[in-house]
Amino acid sequence: MNNAKVPILGFAAFSGTGKTTLLTQLIPVLKARGLRIGLIKHSHHNIQIDQPGKDSFRLREAGASPVMLVSSHRRAVITEFAEAHEPDLNEELLAFDQSELDLILVEGFKQACFPKIELHRPALGKPLLYPSDSEIIAVASDETISLPESITRLDINQPVAIAAFIVNRLLGER
Repeated sequence: MNNAKVPILGFAAFSGTGKTTLLTQLIPVLKARGLRIGLIKHSHHNIQIDQPGKDSFRLREAGASPVMLVSSHRRAVITEFAEAHEPDLNEELLAFDQSELDLILVEGFKQACFPKIELHRPALGKPLLYPSDSEIIAVASDETISLPESITRLDINQPVAIAAFIVNRLLGER
């Protein structure tokens, strides 16, 4: 990921494992440590963030791209791709403002080559991802599972411990 200007860490798992749930618990813990966190989430759906009938939707449908919506609280930029294609994380990092971040968390993009924590729930009956992904540095699970020494075992239900692992492994003690 040569377009990452700050450390980047992915969360890889099969759908329904709890990636978003863990991230919503983990982000406040990391922010409480003073970290500025960005997030990139991959979606397999044709996402719509503006709504039919709204001015931004009408302007985008008329052909404007990008369209930027700005308020006193937030900004959103909607850019249409010339052709539908599967996004490349390294390319998307070029469009992601990293100037005021300490860490980028990524949900999805599990085929891309960058450090990841695998989330695994044996009860779901899905295989582990780490044997075919050398970028997985830890596995967070809700059960004790056997792992090679090179992969750290984490408890998926302990976001404070996972945050400590992230800080120590990617950022140095902070």
